[in-house]
Amino acid sequence: MKRNIFAIIVIYNGMQKHWIQKCFDSLLKSTLKINIIAIDNVSTDESVDFIKKNYPTIELIENKSNEGFGKANNIGIKKAYDRGADYFFLLNQDAWVEYNTVEILIKNSHKNPDYGIISPLHMNGEGNLIDQGFYNCINPFKCRELYSILSSQKISDEVILNFDFVPAACWLLPKKTIENIGGFNPTFYHYAEDDNYIHRARYKSMKIGIVPSVKVFHDREERPPHTYYDALLTKYKRKIILDISNPLLSGKRKTIEYRILFSDLVRAILFLDYKSIKLVGNKFKILTKIQTKPILKNRKISEKTGMNFLL
Repeated sequence: MKRNIFAIIVIYNGMQKHWIQKCFDSLLKSTLKINIIAIDNVSTDESVDFIKKNYPTIELIENKSNEGFGKANNIGIKKAYDRGADYFFLLNQDAWVEYNTVEILIKNSHKNPDYGIISPLHMNGEGNLIDQGFYNCINPFKCRELYSILSSQKISDEVILNFDFVPAACWLLPKKTIENIGGFNPTFYHYAEDDNYIHRARYKSMKIGIVPSVKVFHDREERPPHTYYDALLTKYKRKIILDISNPLLSGKRKTIEYRILFSDLVRAILFLDYKSIKLVGNKFKILTKIQTKPILKNRKISEKTGMNFLL
């Protein structure tokens, strides 16, 4: 059966370390024909000119402003859907795949229709270590089988494992997933949009799968470190917005969080923990500034069945 496959790749300054070339070439060498849609988020390097010169057959969409990861992907997904895509392969610009990765993922998707998102094993750019972001997904408490499978000499292409979460650096989405869930939630400009999408997939009773016989190589380990408090507070804000957006969670999440912070503050005061008192105070400030109305509006939309955030 012929399948119409589209790869969606968001570009932003992708010339470093030959990312664009590695990414595109891996798809063009695939065992299946893959149509590529690249969406540029106003790169300031030579990414656009490089793509036009070296990959004239690739459809390039040039955004007039940086739309972030989620919205840029939505633009590509909608374009691919209108072109009759059966499968949507989301791939980061700093990632590349093996020649048979897409074919094996699609075979597993066809045999396992209860999976809404399927991904390969995520390796680092050198291919000698598990990707640092993926590593947290594969601890033995979440997927004991994977350790036994990876220790075997030959891994069957038909093995698919159920996971709670897989980073969106490399996702295969069948058409039914797009038609049931839609695109990324615009509440998330950059980061956490994949967490939210998986919450929505699970809300629609779809599984998240890993096919360990094939790999993606994600070259992202050389990133500048964050300062402790900035990173901590940024992650805190992201978590609260995720909780408010999560259709799997009930209750007024902001009110619940206020109660948790008040309890943390009392504990910190009792123990004269001035560092924790300051941290809780900063969290209170962040929580107070979060406007729940637009977040809840998008959550309500995401709970519906359909091509949400794409039309």
